[in-house]
Parts: sequence; C-alpha cells; structure tokens
Amino acid sequence: MANLVYKRVSTDQQSTARQNLVLDEAGIEDPVVFEEDPGTSSRLHPLQRPKFRALLDYARPGDIVHISEMFRLVRGTGHILDVLDVLHRDRLALRIHDGAFSAMDLTARHPRTGELLSTVKFMVQTLAAAGELQRDLQRELTYDGLRAAEAKGSKGGRRPSIAADKSADVRTAYLEGRSIAALARDHGVSRGAIRTAVADLLPDRTAADEDGPAPELPVTLDMPGKGADFLRTTELDPTERAALDQGVTVRRGQGYTLRVSATPAVHRQLLDRCQPLDGAPAIPAQRKARREYENRVGALIE
Repeated sequence: MANLVYKRVSTDQQSTARQNLVLDEAGIEDPVVFEEDPGTSSRLHPLQRPKFRALLDYARPGDIVHISEMFRLVRGTGHILDVLDVLHRDRLALRIHDGAFSAMDLTARHPRTGELLSTVKFMVQTLAAAGELQRDLQRELTYDGLRAAEAKGSKGGRRPSIAADKSADVRTAYLEGRSIAALARDHGVSRGAIRTAVADLLPDRTAADEDGPAPELPVTLDMPGKGADFLRTTELDPTERAALDQGVTVRRGQGYTLRVSATPAVHRQLLDRCQPLDGAPAIPAQRKARREYENRVGALIE
C-alpha cells in the first residue's frame, strides 16, 4: 500500500505552505508526492490535470490518496462525484485531513449495489453547494465594496510606491550605479517597487537581487470571523484580497475563524485595515476580534 499525496495552488503567487503543515501533522508514512505546477486552476477538471492524472497512473488498488482539504482537489459537485467514481473504480481510498470533509468516509459504498451511499452523496452535494455559495457571496461583497469606494472617489488596487515625479530620479540613480537595495532604503519603499520603476533597465539578474534580507515566507494565522466579515466589505489591494479569499473557514461553536496563510507583511496590512473596529460604530465583539488578531500578528515580531 502506498500513500499518495496531492497538492495544488490556484495562482503562481501562492505557496503550498499551509498544505505542507496539515499533511506533515497527519504523519503520513513514506509519502509519494504529486504537486501540480503553480497556477493550476480549480476550474480545470481534476481528471484533466497532469499531476493528478500521473497519480492515478501510478496508483495501485489499496493505495491511499491524501489531500489537505477537499478544495485542493475539486470545487464543484460534479467534479467531486466524478473523482469518487474513478477512485472507486481503481479501488483507491481517499483521506482528507482538514476542513468540512475530513470526518467523512467519502468512498463508502452500498455493499450490494456498489453505488455511492445516498447519505454520502447528499452530504457531498450539500457541503459543495455551501462552499460555492460562500465564494459567490464573497465576490458579491467585494464588488459592492469596490462600488462603494468608487462612489467616494477611491480607486481599487495598490497605490504606486514610487511617485511619478520621483521615478526619473530613481532611474538616473540606478544608471549611475546605485543599487536596488540602496535606492529602496533611500526612498523608504520595497526593492520590488524600485525594480518596477527600472524594469526596462534591468539585466536578467542583478547583484542587487542578492542584497537585503531573504523574502518572507507565508505564515498561517487564525483570524476571528468578525474581523474577516469586516474585511470582506472593505477595499483591499489584490494581495490582501487573495489571502482573504484563500482562507479556510474553521467552525468555532456558533461562529468561525478564518485560517489565513500570508506573509507577515500582509498580515500586518490586514490588521491595519481592521483599525476602524477599535472605535464607533464597532460592537464589542468586533473590537475583541481585532485585539485577538492583533495579538497573533504581534507574536510574529517577537
């Protein structure tokens, strides 16, 4: 019996850090890993994805397929049922280690007919539909928030880090030999902002790329649901919005937390966006949610 691990992210800006954490905690013995190329869309049917096809070709009856959560493999109800049919055909087991499906045996079949149990099919369809509803509501809230911001004269997206009147100075200094790291310090911006300003002047790789600290790695923090609900109606930049949209909902009694994987810098940006929850008209539960998230973000710096 082999343990086959499948991983996928939807964009090339994301990492598998959270999936690695969940799967490492599961203690899978001798895993054989199949990881899709970054940016493999969830809209592509799982049975058409190169690495999942390779996993199925490699698998033998009795093997176990491991995924961190169901939506790393599938999104829509039809995709789920198609995959379960193929796993049953090939006599493969499926283990989901986090999320709503983690407590269910999705491969359970009727002992006489061999068909997927009606209770399993019902739960799969219900949970998948709930997930699709949640994503649709998030998109609607994002759209409404952007429309409200536009009505006030604001525009979405990240503001340019280098002012237009400073761009020529930056380019001149770079041509005179000033390094990207030094220019970033001079102007109080990121090295990425300087690279954008001098993009057409850069060789394939410069020594300045090696200057400065190593890039931050994603960190997973639990954001209280009251804070997540507020941020979904707030104008965010694309990086912040992506981190929020890719968060995993974890039920906590009558509420929930959103497990967000992002760099410490993005967590700090999201915390800044929650600043209005410190005052009126925020309710006590919202202020408490912001303090809890602030404590978790603050622990990243200690």
